[in-house]
Amino acid sequence: MFFGLFGASEDVVGIDIGTRSIKLVQLKQVKGKYQLVNLGIAQLPTSAIVDHAIMDLAAVAECVRSLVESQSVQTKNVATSVSGHSVIIRNIFLPTMSDDEVEVSIEWEAEQYIPFELSDVNLDFQILGPDPKDPSQIKVLLVAAKKDFIDEFLSVFNECGLNPVVMDIDCFALENVFQANYEQEEAVVGLIDVGSSSMNINVLHEGLSVFTRDIQVGGNMFNDEIQKRLGLNSEEAELVKLGGTIEEVQPDVVAEIVSDSMEQLVQEIQRSIDFFAATSSDKQVEKVYLSGGVVKTSGLVDALQKQLGIPVEIMNPLRNVSIDGDKFDMEYVESVLPFLAIGTGLAMRRLGDK
Repeated sequence: MFFGLFGASEDVVGIDIGTRSIKLVQLKQVKGKYQLVNLGIAQLPTSAIVDHAIMDLAAVAECVRSLVESQSVQTKNVATSVSGHSVIIRNIFLPTMSDDEVEVSIEWEAEQYIPFELSDVNLDFQILGPDPKDPSQIKVLLVAAKKDFIDEFLSVFNECGLNPVVMDIDCFALENVFQANYEQEEAVVGLIDVGSSSMNINVLHEGLSVFTRDIQVGGNMFNDEIQKRLGLNSEEAELVKLGGTIEEVQPDVVAEIVSDSMEQLVQEIQRSIDFFAATSSDKQVEKVYLSGGVVKTSGLVDALQKQLGIPVEIMNPLRNVSIDGDKFDMEYVESVLPFLAIGTGLAMRRLGDK
């Protein structure tokens, strides 16, 4: 699912703009297989992006420009994504009709589900197939994003002389990378990407999205609590959260704070999984694939697995991607894998696909 923007060639670089960092991934396809071409991460200045909104366009643009130049990216074509309150995702049901008929009627239907003026949003949809409970209906995935919100992100790339060709949604980029790397064996799986300020949840049933949710809670919860209770700055809080040491800071105190924050995060995920189960009486999530920088927090996977009572696995977004060990530092690649899920999903996009 995406908003096609402008014309494009096959060469696309995926750029995931998060709250604390920008992730760049570029792939190429050779005989149906993906190969890694470029990979890079750049830290954003504090408060350059707040609640998914760009607060300092010049700083974000400069960060993107520097990252692209440092990786010697040749293409100007970018696939990127958005999420948050300005993005609405709905599963709707329509009488069985052709793609062309859905195209004609979708705006009228969207008025019932989108809490914004339709003139203020970009709309897209994907037909998911017949409703298994009622063959006379089809299930349609409807996506809307506020135009001014999208325009902010487009301005970043335009400022850098780049050509944004695909505007995706974070949770669907996550779905894309999962489908490219894992066999679709489990009937119902949850894909959860936990970033600094929010998490994206996408539940798939037989490979199709049946539930999505953005939650404005993320890894910053750990850092904020450490800063508040220990009087540290943001850099120091990040250091001790990941197991580093600072004089006069007791590791057992940090562990207790992290444990308390982890419990809150796990409960947020549990509530979303429970909500899905309550609204889908015949479906239960059987396994969770976790991504995002927060998975590097020691003990999170075990805590989530214990709370949910189902297997939890850290997603490897480059699992089926060929990587040249002479070109890339494999130790570094391994260390940043949790951050790359959305960026890799974007790198797999091409204008015109669904």
